[in-house]
Amino acid sequence: MDILQEIWSGLKHNKLRTILTGLSVSWGIFILIILLGAGNGLKNGVTSNFSDRATNSVQLTAWITSKPFKGYKEGRGVNFGNKEINTINDDVDEVSDYTPVLDRHSMNISYKNEYGAYTVKGILPVYKDISHLKFETEGGRFINQADLQENRKVIVIDQKVKDELFKNESAIGKYVNVNQIMFQVIGVNSKKENWGGGNAYIPFSTAQMIYNPGRRFNIMLMSIEGLDTEDANTKFDESLRTKLAPTMLFDPSDKQALWVWNSMESYLQTMKIFNGINLFVLIIGIFTLIAGVVGVSNIMLVTVKERTREIGIRKAIGAPPYQILFSIIIESILITATFGYIGMIAGIGITEVVNIILEQAAAGDSSGMSIFKNPTVNLNYVYFSTLIMVVGGVIAGYMPARKAVKIKPIEAMRDEK
Repeated sequence: MDILQEIWSGLKHNKLRTILTGLSVSWGIFILIILLGAGNGLKNGVTSNFSDRATNSVQLTAWITSKPFKGYKEGRGVNFGNKEINTINDDVDEVSDYTPVLDRHSMNISYKNEYGAYTVKGILPVYKDISHLKFETEGGRFINQADLQENRKVIVIDQKVKDELFKNESAIGKYVNVNQIMFQVIGVNSKKENWGGGNAYIPFSTAQMIYNPGRRFNIMLMSIEGLDTEDANTKFDESLRTKLAPTMLFDPSDKQALWVWNSMESYLQTMKIFNGINLFVLIIGIFTLIAGVVGVSNIMLVTVKERTREIGIRKAIGAPPYQILFSIIIESILITATFGYIGMIAGIGITEVVNIILEQAAAGDSSGMSIFKNPTVNLNYVYFSTLIMVVGGVIAGYMPARKAVKIKPIEAMRDEK
């Protein structure tokens, strides 16, 4: 207690010096937490957008050729059919599941006096897993195999469509009018659709029968397995074009004719960018901590220099060197630990406040898109960085104090401040 009282008296006597020392420590911890939080928030926001679909999904979109092929001119539209489905089944081993997608845009869907224009998609049941659709306990079900085989006129709608057409009324079991054809609602997808759009989903066989007697379509969605590197995914994209080109009649090098969106490839590229960002943040954080330790070191050097005469007097009256060292080290620990804790609390507080604000904003955002999410920091990093600062403070106080206690009492008492 005597040592603590002595330290407290010294700190009060040198308030400005104590505050400046503490600020360098607090600022180092605070900036580190803010940097780590910003990096995590950006990473979490972007990666959460990948969760809308499986990260191993691939979407193929047949479009318009940009190169001539076997006597056909460029500018010709291409599309998928049964031959392409057979090719996917027989020749593409990496595909685990797939579904053709028949899009019908701006379809008028109405219920009683409410109506709106939405996109109607004809799909297979696996679409639910590939696109990560969600169904609450009372949200009904998705399209199944029996719906396909019997060409049932059933429909699943997004939550946005339900909110606009049914308001507070349950949609399950009700009938909606889709361009003068009645469909029974069997499920409501509660996952927010990107960009705020609302979709409806019907069996692919029903969509073909009603809207597409020619049996041609422009989109295929699939999930793939065994492709864990960017290079492997790039080769897979090229292989798809090569295998589908002969029946679709386009040049295999024509990327405009068959547009391939590979979510795993995009995911791996994004993770590579974030690994670089994390490394940059870590380097900046380390240098910030070093700057804080240097600040503590400089202040402790000044502190010991000012107390050289006091150290001489204490040695002259019999104080052992270890006791003098102990008091200086305890002072250093108290300063770094106390102000490090303040910086830690301030940094965590800021990230938590930002997180609450972002969650409230996301709750009212119908787009479902986010570029910044949950900017919180793993507490292990916080504790570790605080420990580094405390250890640095101990070393900063020990080195000059050790040198000072080796001075002979008579020489120390002659020291001029």
